[in-house]
Amino acid sequence: MNDVDVGKQIQQMVRFIQQEAQEKASEISVAAEEDFNIEKLQLVESEKRKIRQEYERKQKQVDIRRKIEYSMELNAARIKVLQAQEDIVGEMKENASKTLVRVTKDTNVYRKILKSLIVQSLLRLRESSVVLRCREADRVHVEPVLEAAKKEYAEKLKVNLPKIIIDGKVHLPPQRLNDAAHGPACSGGVVLASQDGKIVCDNTLDTRVDVCFRQKLPEIRKKLYAQQVSQ
Repeated sequence: MNDVDVGKQIQQMVRFIQQEAQEKASEISVAAEEDFNIEKLQLVESEKRKIRQEYERKQKQVDIRRKIEYSMELNAARIKVLQAQEDIVGEMKENASKTLVRVTKDTNVYRKILKSLIVQSLLRLRESSVVLRCREADRVHVEPVLEAAKKEYAEKLKVNLPKIIIDGKVHLPPQRLNDAAHGPACSGGVVLASQDGKIVCDNTLDTRVDVCFRQKLPEIRKKLYAQQVSQ
């Protein structure tokens, strides 16, 4: 083999090696491109998951915040309703007290009420001797009904007439002249106590109103609630 043939053979080998190198480089390039695309997709999906998770987290926070705000608004509305009910009940009670004050100005009616209150107090105490306290201005109404009250009590229990001592030193406070006035006040009625002061029956008109409203409060609230629902 001469030099020319050797040179041709070497050139063929070089071309073959170059072709193989190009094919190998092409394969590596394709594989690298595929790996890059796969990794890129994985990164994109990973970021998408992070974005979705962040969105869900923020959405949950928004939902929780909305629920909290709704709950707070609902509680505030309930408090306003309850306060409005309390205001109405307070106004009703105040009107009832004012009505009682007008009743005390009718001598005949007021004396009948005082007699009933005294009898009721005696029945609760069941003492043979009691002390009676009233407003200083009410003494002129209490004294005329004492005997009738004692007789009614004695007849009901079939006992001797009780002894009732009107306290001349300690009086119940006078009625409140206006809404701006402060301090203790009494719209009328009586307070009876045993001689030793251990048993006391508060039968003032104010106490009777308080007791009545406590007993009727569930019914009053029910009616107020029913009115609000119908509206």
